Amino acid sequence: MKKLLIIEDDTAFAAIVARRLARHGFDCKTCPNASNSLLIARQFTPTHIVLDMKLAEHNGLSLIKPLRQLLPQVYMVLLTGFASIATAVEAIRLGADNYLAKPVDTQTLLNALQTQNTDNVAHVSPFDVITEQPLTPKRLEWEHIQQVLANNKGNVSETARQLGMHRRTLQRKLLKKPIADNR
Repeated sequence: MKKLLIIEDDTAFAAIVARRLARHGFDCKTCPNASNSLLIARQFTPTHIVLDMKLAEHNGLSLIKPLRQLLPQVYMVLLTGFASIATAVEAIRLGADNYLAKPVDTQTLLNALQTQNTDNVAHVSPFDVITEQPLTPKRLEWEHIQQVLANNKGNVSETARQLGMHRRTLQRKLLKKPIADNR
C-alpha cells in the first residue's frame, strides 16, 4: 500500500488532497506544521510525502534533509505558491524528488507522485517540472512583497520596515502589479 504524508499548514487544502488521493490508492495522513512532521513521519513511515514550502513561520526546504535522512526511500514532492527556478533547483539539491507550483490539480499531483522507477529513485530533472516561463525580476519582487505583506497581515508600514524601504516606495510598488510577460 502506498502511504502518503501531506505536510501542509492549510488544513482545508490538505484534507482535499488527502481525500482525492485516497481514491487513487493512497493511505493518507496530514500534518499541519513543521514541528510535528518528523515525529509523524517516523510513526507513519510513508512511501510518499507532499511537502508545502511555506509552513506558517517555517520553510519546508529545511525539512527536506531531515525527512530524507529519516526515510531515505521516500518519494518527496515539494509544493509551493511562490514558484521559481532557484527554489526548484534548491529543493532538488536538498533531496526532493519533484517540485510543483500551486495551484495543482489532482492529475498533475498523481503524475508527480508516480514518476519514479522500481528502485524508488526519481528520474526527474528540476527543469522538467517547471512548465511555465521563469518569473521576471519585477514579478519575483512583486511575489516577495506580497508574501511579506501577507505575513504582516496587510500592515504596509511593518512590511516596508522588513523590506528596508520607505513606506511610500512600497505603496508605489504595490500599485504597479507587473503583468505576466514572456521575457
